[in-house]
Amino acid sequence: MNTKLTLSVDQKIIEEIKSYVKKHQVSLSKMVENYFNYVVQKTKPEVKSSAIVEELTGIINLPGDFNEKEEYYNFLSEKYK
Repeated sequence: MNTKLTLSVDQKIIEEIKSYVKKHQVSLSKMVENYFNYVVQKTKPEVKSSAIVEELTGIINLPGDFNEKEEYYNFLSEKYK
């Protein structure tokens, strides 16, 4: 269910955001709703991991330049030669 919300925003920001939403073909209401959803999701507590996951966390030390996608690609290349 949608509910009307009244906001007070600086006039300069309103002009800029109206230009932005027109250019990106999105409604201002939807953009504000998406932002609010983002903020709410960001502040939700993280799911607590199981004891086994906690125990195994940090058991492997990877180099700082480790590229997971590249390594996975190399693994598949070797596997399916």
